[in-house]
Amino acid sequence: MRNSSSAQEELPKSAIVLDTETTGFEPSQGHRLVEVGCVEIVNYLPTGRTFQVYINPERDMPIGAFRVHGLSADFLSGFRKFAEVASEFLDFIQDRPLVIHNASFDMKFLQAELRLAELSALSNPVVDTLLIAREKFPGAPASLDMLCRRFQINNTHREKHGALLDAHLLSQVYLELAGGVQPNLEFSPSQERGEVGVAEALRGRRPMRAPRSFPVGSGETAAHARLLQDLGAPDWEA
Repeated sequence: MRNSSSAQEELPKSAIVLDTETTGFEPSQGHRLVEVGCVEIVNYLPTGRTFQVYINPERDMPIGAFRVHGLSADFLSGFRKFAEVASEFLDFIQDRPLVIHNASFDMKFLQAELRLAELSALSNPVVDTLLIAREKFPGAPASLDMLCRRFQINNTHREKHGALLDAHLLSQVYLELAGGVQPNLEFSPSQERGEVGVAEALRGRRPMRAPRSFPVGSGETAAHARLLQDLGAPDWEA
C-alpha cells in the first residue's frame, strides 16, 4: 500500500476502483463482507466494465451497519457466499492496481474472506485515496462525501452507502486527485465509441446512469433497486 510520503506520486492510469460493505468494523470479531463493487478505469476514466455482488454473510446484521447500507440479513440470505463468488471477483480484478478509499479497512476484510475460502491473499498494488486526499488537503475533511463536494461531483443519489455506487463516485474523485482532465489522455476504444458518457465520467455534474452489474444476469442490480425503494432517508452522512 502506498505510504503518505508518496501518496500522490505516479498514480496508475489504469486500475480497479473498489469498495465494500460489511457487517461491522473487524473481521477478527466475526464481521463479514456483504457487498463488493468494482469499476474498471483506463487512462483515469471508467471503461463501462463493472463488477458487483451481494454476499450472504452467514450471520445477523447489526443495526448500526444496517443503518449505513440498508442491507438486512434477510435480504442477503438469498445470495451466494463469498467462497462462491470469489473466482468471479478475482477474474475481474486480476493483478491490476486497486484504488480504495481508506484501503486498510476494505483490504483486511477481503484478505480475511480469502483466508476463510482457503484462497491466496491479494498481492495487488493498492492506492489509498484517503491518504492522497489528506496529503493534498491537510486538515480538511477527507470523507468520500466531502471530496465529492470539493470537486463538485454529484452525489445526491447517495442515500445509503452502496459498494458499486461508491466505487463510481470514487472513480471520479480519483481522476480529480490525479490532476483532473489531462491534455494527453488516451481514450480507450470503448470511450471513443461513446459507450461511456465522458462528460459524466469526468465530472459527474449530471446524475449517473444506473450502473451495470457484472456478471450479466446475476440479479444483484435488480434486487438492489427493489431494496432502495423500501429505504427511507439516510440516518447520517459519512
